[in-house]
Amino acid sequence: MNARGNWLKPKYRMAIGLFAALFVLCTLTLSKAAKADNPAGPLVLELRLDGEVEPILANYIDEGITDAAQRHAALVLITMDTPGGLSDSMTEIIHHILDSAVPVAVYVSPDGARGASAGFLILLSADIAAMAPGTRAGAATPILLPGWASMPMDEVLRRKINNDATAFLRSITDKRGRDTKLAETAITDARAFTAQEALNGHLIDLIVDDKAELLRDLNGREITRFNGKKETLSLQNYRLQEFQLSARERFLARIADPNIFFLLLIIGALGLYTEFTHPGVVAPGVVGGICMLLALYAMQILPVNLAGVLLIFLGLALFILEAKFTSHGVLLLGGIVSMMLGAMFLVRSPLTPAGVSFGVALAAVLPFAFLSVFLMRLVLKSRRWKTATGKEELVGEEGVVTIALPGGGEGMVRIHGELWRAGAKEDVPVGAKVRVLRIDGLKLEVEPLAIGASIEK
Repeated sequence: MNARGNWLKPKYRMAIGLFAALFVLCTLTLSKAAKADNPAGPLVLELRLDGEVEPILANYIDEGITDAAQRHAALVLITMDTPGGLSDSMTEIIHHILDSAVPVAVYVSPDGARGASAGFLILLSADIAAMAPGTRAGAATPILLPGWASMPMDEVLRRKINNDATAFLRSITDKRGRDTKLAETAITDARAFTAQEALNGHLIDLIVDDKAELLRDLNGREITRFNGKKETLSLQNYRLQEFQLSARERFLARIADPNIFFLLLIIGALGLYTEFTHPGVVAPGVVGGICMLLALYAMQILPVNLAGVLLIFLGLALFILEAKFTSHGVLLLGGIVSMMLGAMFLVRSPLTPAGVSFGVALAAVLPFAFLSVFLMRLVLKSRRWKTATGKEELVGEEGVVTIALPGGGEGMVRIHGELWRAGAKEDVPVGAKVRVLRIDGLKLEVEPLAIGASIEK
């Protein structure tokens, strides 16, 4: 009994030790999870409003504010540096801010940043509006994007657009207790304000050097929410976390980049062009179709200039003509110039001053030009090839008459060791050489060859 007990003891000790280690590990894991779920300090969720105000960014702001409410955050901090953007996306962002269960602070930063056009209205809609030194905001007069700019816009229509924008601005600033009359000048006179001018004009609440100073100044501050409810911010020992774009939003944001949009347009056109000129290859058509659809999605977001699109397709047409006609490179050069100009004009507005970069355009257009000409020349060359299979291969072949051919009647000829019924417009004796002109069912139409003549094969 003792021997057996001594033999089992090491085994039991090992099992007890493993169980104890597992228990300690689980305890530590649960303790960390509890600390994560019950943090010591209040949560401040930071969102970044950088670049143009567009649908992807509006969706990102919506998701961030929703996440802050679910996590019971103390504050949503939106850092802003934007030239403006689409009015529909701006309105959507403002509605999210006004309806937020968590107080929202908008902070124009870093130094040199701006909250222009649509960004100005977003700034004024926040519970707390702040700017860093050296920043500016304003210049919120509505403008028409390229493609609409050519439409006639009389004074009545202009007043209607401006009046609608100023009414929307008043509905925000009245509730926020900001200077409505001064704010309206950003729309009616396209006026812009420095940080100090905005503070002196009661358009913003604070000028601070950085986020840490802003959150320190907001701790214990009483604010009035858009619904009139008073709330005191408690930001002692706050935790600042950044809300990142989702993988889907990052992907869509990349598509909306002017350079990526141009590359998608070029690759899509080349893929579809390859499929149409070489049916059955399949892969270029699939890739081209996907790229073209992605480019069409980007066109809904970016201010695309129709003249740029037409110049790009004109360039493609000139590449095709270069393959068909001898122009000594004139059509090819004209196509390259046309497509380069199209790239430069493709995305151009006050919101996207850079547009498609010259380097990206050049790197895409030159290969596209030579590939287009090369593929079209292959197509044209293949059309001149003689049919090598089926009955059609007999057209142009030589044969020998085995049964005389009366003019307008039928006889027999031997071609490639095969006997065929044949007819000719004139009498052809036995043993004469003939050449096949056409095939009518199972009958050949032939013509006699001069003595000693032969057809080039």
